[in-house]
Amino acid sequence: MQRTERLFALAEYLRGRRTGVTAEVLAERFGVTVRTIYRDLDTLRAASLPVGAERGRGGGYALDRSYSLPPVNFTAREAALMVALGRFAIDMRLLPFTGTLESALDKVRSALSTSAQRELLARLRELTFLGVPSLPTRKGVRESLERAWFERQSLRITYVDGNFLETVREVRIESVVMDRHETRLDAVDLASGERRHFRLDRITRAEVLG
Repeated sequence: MQRTERLFALAEYLRGRRTGVTAEVLAERFGVTVRTIYRDLDTLRAASLPVGAERGRGGGYALDRSYSLPPVNFTAREAALMVALGRFAIDMRLLPFTGTLESALDKVRSALSTSAQRELLARLRELTFLGVPSLPTRKGVRESLERAWFERQSLRITYVDGNFLETVREVRIESVVMDRHETRLDAVDLASGERRHFRLDRITRAEVLG
């Protein structure tokens, strides 16, 4: 994630919570150091975003409560159901596009008042997801896949088959198949012209071709 993208995502995340979050949690959320988070928060403040620090239980960094909310009106019940479904999709790895889904959930939360967000958190704590999640995949692979699929670009992948043979292929994605515990790419191998499936968990590297 480029710094400009991270700053925007950080602003959305803070707007979505409206309650304090520590720099350590933010660093883990965005995959950077705590020092980088401090610099990013200073940059947001310099851009007139009212980021403040709250002390005590539930404290941390948060936007000023007077900061305007987007013109979307969700009830706590509507938002809880949407966020719960999104969390289920992320936890069970139902979709490979987790970064974009996380961003969308932040925007849903950002439409709620502080009291409604607290009610949302209370309701979510009462939900339990059972089941076996899909096989894990690499973050960089998921990000490249998302870009290639949405932008209709070809993809260069490093793939390890069932015999542990590693090959590099250039493919064009036809569809993304989510079947029980694994996600597969239905793609055309550009070198051979053959259409075949590639398991996402067996792709060790992916690069979008211009």
